[in-house]
Amino acid sequence: MAQSTEAIFIPHHVDEAFEVSYAEAAPDFGPLARDRIPVRSMAAGDLVALVEIDSRITGRKRVKYFERKLQDALSESDVRVSLVAELDGVAVGFIMARVDLGEFGRVDTTAVLDTIGVHPDYQHRGVGQALISQLLMNLGTLRVENLRTEVDWNDRVLLGYLDRCGFRPSQQLCFDRSLG
Repeated sequence: MAQSTEAIFIPHHVDEAFEVSYAEAAPDFGPLARDRIPVRSMAAGDLVALVEIDSRITGRKRVKYFERKLQDALSESDVRVSLVAELDGVAVGFIMARVDLGEFGRVDTTAVLDTIGVHPDYQHRGVGQALISQLLMNLGTLRVENLRTEVDWNDRVLLGYLDRCGFRPSQQLCFDRSLG
């Protein structure tokens, strides 16, 4: 994600009533989101929590899916970037991502956001912001240049969330062809 390079004017004389806003200079949701909600690396013991959070969102128990995705996140990737957010020692959200070193003829370092979920009881409390913020910080440290994901065009809630996180439509088109 591109960071803002705008200069911030700070006057030499600072009036007590004058407050400088750094909100527009932050490259992501800033440190506050990830400071308020502890975020840690995903671990093998998180399977039950991942399935529970996802089932509360989708209405389906996708145990096999998450077994496979967790195995991939923990062992198939050279760089582990998947995260879990916790409050009071309980997992309340997760983000599964991987770093790709190039595909489809590209040689740039790209991360793929595969799955994100926030327990419905904890939505609109900054959990998703903390997860994205920590992921962006981690990816920046790894010098990853792009973060991409795919979204169902009809999922307006997720599209709106990703828009607020700074995601924009890609210049690439994805094509599907039914084989049946």
